[in-house]
Amino acid sequence: MPPEPDAAAPGAAVPDRALADACPGALRLHPADDGALARVRLPGGVLTVRQALALADAARELGDGRLEVTSRGNVQLRGLASDCGGELGGRLRAAGLLPSDTHERVRNIVASPGPAPGLADVHAWARELDLALCAAPWATGLSGKFLFALDDGSGDVAALDADVTLIAGPDGAALLRLGRAATVRPVPAGQAVGAALEAARGFLDAQRAAGVRAWHLREVPELLPPGPLPMPVLPGTRPPLGALPGGGLHVGLRFGRASTGQWRSLAHAAEGEIRLTPWRGAVLPGAPAERLAALAAAGLRTRSGTAWDGASACTGLPGCAKSQADVRADAARALDGAPAGPGGLPVHWSGCERRCGHPAGRRVDVLATGRGYRVAVEGAPQGRDTAVEVTNEEMAAAVAAARRTTT
Repeated sequence: MPPEPDAAAPGAAVPDRALADACPGALRLHPADDGALARVRLPGGVLTVRQALALADAARELGDGRLEVTSRGNVQLRGLASDCGGELGGRLRAAGLLPSDTHERVRNIVASPGPAPGLADVHAWARELDLALCAAPWATGLSGKFLFALDDGSGDVAALDADVTLIAGPDGAALLRLGRAATVRPVPAGQAVGAALEAARGFLDAQRAAGVRAWHLREVPELLPPGPLPMPVLPGTRPPLGALPGGGLHVGLRFGRASTGQWRSLAHAAEGEIRLTPWRGAVLPGAPAERLAALAAAGLRTRSGTAWDGASACTGLPGCAKSQADVRADAARALDGAPAGPGGLPVHWSGCERRCGHPAGRRVDVLATGRGYRVAVEGAPQGRDTAVEVTNEEMAAAVAAARRTTT
């Protein structure tokens, strides 16, 4: 999906959202150049081993044999036949992955993966919120892009600037943040999920009263009153790849993609549960460290501190007809050939000017041109004036140099 206009930017107009969003779902397939695409929502990114294996079977028997983890910890199947929606839906229902046909696209909930609870068990929040969303008739009015984030106090998913963010506090209390607001509202213990639901419903009611239609709170921040407290500074730490200090494992998927063989390796290494992350990885609570070797042999990322940290890419060829290159293949060669050690700034490869899936914040922007690539540091004071045009052969060195930029 292409990036969306940001109405929170100074002088920006509210986007025209008169039409419903075209966000794909498990039942509403999205046509792509390599076949239809289905997106399966996984609140909190949580899968049982049985559900993971059911997705692997669906990808192998109905799709192209690969699975993709999205930046919201959901799963996508690609290369599907346009008429396979009925069979796919039946498989997902049987696996417990489709609890509501009417609400399946609004089950967008990310949660701190843990594995140990922080200041609150946010995965209990995720289960409660999912049940409440699916039971609320009004919730179908939310966009398929509307996002809830449940942060355990570490600041990992609070950094995603979701539409509604709950941040766990001591003694069961929480803070509620709306969109990208600089303020938060205190929420008493036991009322966190109710407060998140009320904020989402208030967003729908406020835009209806104002006669506007928006997909995100950041598009119409003035519709809801600000909170009375400043947004706290959070650590913003993510779990490192490898064996986790609190127990369990964290592994990464290259550009979020896994073959069915790699996916089965994840399932076989898990101790009953897999938690997919917004960073296109998977946390396996309780899994012992000795299983890392098999996961590394399967081609999964098992250690941090390499050029692959902070690297992302759009679909590119052959999946997208608008792309000017097979950006994932080109990017993988550049990253595999990079010098040892951390890569530096985040980097995103795009096949066309839409820059689908690019992260927010300062990053290296690598854009396919049809003749090679344009490499620039986004978010620097000098902006895109620093862009350099390079050939495919020169791209790796140009990206490595740009990622080391400090000004």
